[in-house]
Amino acid sequence: MVEKIRTILSDSKSARWTALFIVAFTMMMGYFITDVMSPLEVLLTKSTAEGGLGWTSDDYGFFSGSYGYINVFLLMLFFGGIILDKMGIRFTGVMSCGLMVIGVCIKYFGVTHDFEGARFTIDFLNFSLPMSAAVASFGFAIFGTGCEICGITVSKIITKWFTGHELASAMGIQVALARMGTAGAMMGSLPLAKAFGGKVGAPVLLGTVLLIIGFLAFIVYTVMDKKLDKSIEDAKIADRTAAGAAEEKEIKETEDAEEDEKFHFSDLKYIFSNPGFWCICLLCLLFYSGVFPFLKFATKLMIANYNVPESLAGIIPGLIPFGTILLTPLFGSLYDRIGKGATLMLIGSVMLTAVHFIFAIHILPYWWFAVIVMITLGIAFSLVPSAMWPSVPKIIPMKTLGSAYSIIFYIQNIGLSLVPVLIGKINGIDQTYTTSMSIFCAFGAAAVVLSVLLIIIDKKKHYGLQEANIKK
Repeated sequence: MVEKIRTILSDSKSARWTALFIVAFTMMMGYFITDVMSPLEVLLTKSTAEGGLGWTSDDYGFFSGSYGYINVFLLMLFFGGIILDKMGIRFTGVMSCGLMVIGVCIKYFGVTHDFEGARFTIDFLNFSLPMSAAVASFGFAIFGTGCEICGITVSKIITKWFTGHELASAMGIQVALARMGTAGAMMGSLPLAKAFGGKVGAPVLLGTVLLIIGFLAFIVYTVMDKKLDKSIEDAKIADRTAAGAAEEKEIKETEDAEEDEKFHFSDLKYIFSNPGFWCICLLCLLFYSGVFPFLKFATKLMIANYNVPESLAGIIPGLIPFGTILLTPLFGSLYDRIGKGATLMLIGSVMLTAVHFIFAIHILPYWWFAVIVMITLGIAFSLVPSAMWPSVPKIIPMKTLGSAYSIIFYIQNIGLSLVPVLIGKINGIDQTYTTSMSIFCAFGAAAVVLSVLLIIIDKKKHYGLQEANIKK
């Protein structure tokens, strides 16, 4: 009877794809803000006399890492998953979108206000930042909290609508649209800032407006979600009314089973004791630590090592997310139809390692070669997420899925927070990028090992990671 109800609700192809594109649009706007300042390091590090903000490489590294500080050090992302499982999609989604809007407004104030040379200093930690960097980092941290909680909410939304259908394709399209936001930021931020006289606030203001539109889009989705939940209740009442005596027992057993499927805090133990889950967690940490922090420094790498003009330097890193727009849904569709999810993760990790090794050894310092290497990284960046995210529901039951995604995102945020700080300090010492690229290469090599281990565990535990998602 449960499957009958679920079929009534989710077999409407137009309904589930409409829901997907609404929430994916919200995430696309969030990802635009996430990387809107990544190509602007060359402006931020100029002196105030030259029109910049006077930040150092260390300042920029701290700002880039601030995205995950609240998530990591105050455990907000972990609590966000529990809030999602306890309070539901609508409450958590609106809350997280609100945090994103508040955060980006603070960030905009930080990079546009004249603080007259003031600095934020903590003497006993020997810590000091320009006030503009401190305020922008505070806003980015609030934004990052909202964006990551929104991400796990959207993942649960897609699972809710697409289980038994095109789950990997749907997640692939959501990721692709998110990457479109990243590509727009990488390719458009620097030219837009220069068009407004080198003002870094111009692209941030554009992103703020787009994010508010994304917030409104999510509110539209909450109406759909409320109707979906009501239709579930209506279907239950209709089944109970139409049922004969022989079916009453089945209905009662189904309702008892649904009660058992509700989230309880004790269910978290099944997440923490799952070896496949931890493999995916650590793989996510290492893989994303080798991509997103790299993107934040890639524009300057193109200028320093590949002789790319400053005005065009953001375009080449922008090829990474732009390439995923087509490839991630393609690989997701492949996973849906023929399986081999763990194998896709392995291939993507190998490609990530090869790309950073090439950047570390500085061969062929020409723009066209950098383009080829970036395209290769873009393929890897499509392979792993297209298989990794839809693999989680195969390992973790729906009632704890929000908590599971939150733990994965939390661990991922450790890398997104700390790696940029590390790379910023290293690039201040070694401006050839050899050391930093070698670190990224090591992340890739460790991801390869975890991918192999995941294949072995899958064979033993029978998660079904190598099986197709679409049930025939």
